[in-house]
Formats: sequence, C-alpha cells, structure tokens
Amino acid sequence: MAVEGGAKCIKYLLFFFNFLFWICGLALIVLGVLAQMALNNTLVINHASGSAVPLILIAVGVIIFFIAFFGCCGAWKENHCMVTTFSVLLCFIVMIEIGAAIAGYIYRGQLNDIVDSSFKDMVKKYNSSSEDIKKAVDNMQMELHCCGVNSSADWADFMPDQKSVPESCCKKQTQGCGNGAMQDADKVYQKGCLLTVKELLKNNVKLVIVAAVVIAFLQVTGIVFACLLMKSIRSGYEVM
Repeated sequence: MAVEGGAKCIKYLLFFFNFLFWICGLALIVLGVLAQMALNNTLVINHASGSAVPLILIAVGVIIFFIAFFGCCGAWKENHCMVTTFSVLLCFIVMIEIGAAIAGYIYRGQLNDIVDSSFKDMVKKYNSSSEDIKKAVDNMQMELHCCGVNSSADWADFMPDQKSVPESCCKKQTQGCGNGAMQDADKVYQKGCLLTVKELLKNNVKLVIVAAVVIAFLQVTGIVFACLLMKSIRSGYEVM
C-alpha cells in the first residue's frame, strides 16, 4: 500500500540526515589528519594519551563515515534489517560518546600537565635530541612567537654562558642572533610557549564542544527517524 506524505517524508529525511552525518565523519577524519600533522610540525608529545588524540579522531570519523553510508543504503532501499542495524550502531556510538565526554570532563586537568611536562622535557633535552625534536621545538617557537616553556629563561642550560637561546627565539632570525640575548626583549621573545598553547587548546576545546553538540543532535535525530521508518516498514507500508 502506497503511503503519501508521512513515511515518504521520513525516508528522505533519514537519507538527508545520513548525508550530513557522513559529512561529519569525513570532517572528523580530516580534522584528525590535520591535528596529527600539527603535532608533528610544532610539538612532540611523549605521552600516549596526548599523541593518540588525532588517531582517535580519525578512527571515530571512519566509523561514523561507514555507519552513515550503511544508513543511507538502508533508507534508500527501505530495508528493515539495515535500518535496524543502523539505529542500534548509532545508539552504541552515542553511549560511547557520552562516556568519552564524562571521562574528558573528569580528566580535563591532565591535559595541561601533559603539555607542561612535554614542553619542559623537550627544552631540557634539546641539545641531545634528534633533529626531528629540535625542528618541532623551533617550529613551535617561530610560529607561536614564544621562547621556552614559561619564559626565555628556561634556556639557561642551552649554552655554557647561560645567556643564550636558540635562533628560533629571535624576532629577526639571523645566524647567532640568540647568543647572549636571553634577556634582550628587542631581539628575543620573552613570553613562554606554554601559556600560548594552553590558550590555543582552550579555544579549540570550545570548537570541539560546539561540534560535539551539533553531531549529537544529528545522531539523536537520526535514531528517531530510523525508528519511525522501521515502524513504517514493519507495518507493511510501501515507502515510495
């Protein structure tokens, strides 16, 4: 029996929702890749909990990507089994996200500790580190216009004179520009990188919260549409 309006509208709404959900998954994959590139170029984090974040974003993005594709096929083909599986998987994802949000709120203070200890370790071992770590520290200081962890004084052990800093701390970089210039505000950035990075993280967390609310709304809406479509299909309607 052909159904006009209701079931037909639900079918296309579910398909449209899954298209948006598919885009969200793709966006998470791209965000994860960009975050991983940023970590490699500007910061080396030795803690697994910090370096794993971009990989988690990519993994979640891939899962959402395929679930959304599954939902699109189920809605378009009006397959009760596929739509049911889609709604169950989506409910499971929502529960995981709620758990992750609670855990993130509980352990939010540890992020600053990870960043703080990582910076200090990188500065302390700068001279004996690999070229990749040195490049990461230099890139961070050049791009964020900062020097050291809390101030340029953190580079006291960089040279025997205890007054020199790496060239990446210089406002105008030339060979040897940091020699004996640790306290020279005209030549060297005096502000440490830690405060700047914390501000960046704080701003990014706000964006993540907004994105999470939008995705959660789409997920709950998708579950509702999926349940309505399942009911229509199970009742024997012919969804056009």
